[in-house]
Amino acid sequence: MSRAVVLDTNILVSAALRPGSDVARILERVLLRQAPLHVCPSIATEYREVLNRPRFRPKGLPPAWLPRLLQIAFHEPEPEPWPLAGPDPDDLVFLALAKAIGAALVTGNLAHVPAGIRDGVAVVGPSEYLGQILE
Repeated sequence: MSRAVVLDTNILVSAALRPGSDVARILERVLLRQAPLHVCPSIATEYREVLNRPRFRPKGLPPAWLPRLLQIAFHEPEPEPWPLAGPDPDDLVFLALAKAIGAALVTGNLAHVPAGIRDGVAVVGPSEYLGQILE
């Protein structure tokens, strides 16, 4: 599995809300440049929009690490639209970017990326990805 990673937005939200968790450990690795994070314009925009939602403010969001995360991420061009339909159309750009650059997609909601629409993209949960990058 590639060390390069595309992180679903739910990973960032979980990392911000659950310090010390597997998702927070992934963010630590990214911020230490041990796991190269890739984003495209629409993913960077989604990160900002979701983490700045008013409902998250009482929980301490947006996190202080968000600007740094976006600064050190590899910024890729917008990928071609994903050709297959999925349960959540907003998640398809994550698949498209992962496919375009040969990265793994890490998500906390595997049901939104069923095996039938992955087209060879490695889609993993946080614990599995963390186990891979720590080997």
